[in-house]
Amino acid sequence: MNLAVFASGGGSNFQAIADAIFSGELPASLALCVASRPDAGVIERANRLSIPVHVLSGSQDDWLPQLLTQLSERNVDFIALAGFMKMIPSSLVAVFRHRIINIHPALLPDFGGKGMYGMNVHRAVIASGTKKTGATVHLVDEQYDTGPIVMQASVDVLPDDTAESLAARVLDVEHRLYPSALKSFAENRVNIDGSIVSIL
Repeated sequence: MNLAVFASGGGSNFQAIADAIFSGELPASLALCVASRPDAGVIERANRLSIPVHVLSGSQDDWLPQLLTQLSERNVDFIALAGFMKMIPSSLVAVFRHRIINIHPALLPDFGGKGMYGMNVHRAVIASGTKKTGATVHLVDEQYDTGPIVMQASVDVLPDDTAESLAARVLDVEHRLYPSALKSFAENRVNIDGSIVSIL
């Protein structure tokens, strides 16, 4: 697996993926870090690890052809979204059909969709009164958070949780779940049948 990780923020999931690769746990190579903005913290992490970085700029009409060229030149065959705040264009989804995954900080299909990212998710979870939340790895399609679910892991919502305390526990789960999901793809153990994904 020749992997590109797309991120917009601090890059802790990028780091978890990189750590899994460098430790030998995840049989993949990290070919490219794609950042949606020039001040994203993930860029510093990628630079420390000597991972090439490509920063998107301008309108989608500007950045999409450049991005496709970068992915092609680096022989990227799989994409992991890690806190990436841009909608993936349908043309890119088509090129990488069933080869783009995302991690979402809740148990989809609950608490997903447009506007449901970061602390917004955790505030909504607490306000709902639900007792369980967690993280979901899913395939990316043309809508927000609607692609087939690959893996999930749950976290209890505690009576005294704040959005911040809940986010920290969910993030810990994400850091274990995401490399595990990627490993399943890298080892060709993922079967996709319509909207049903099974791990062999």
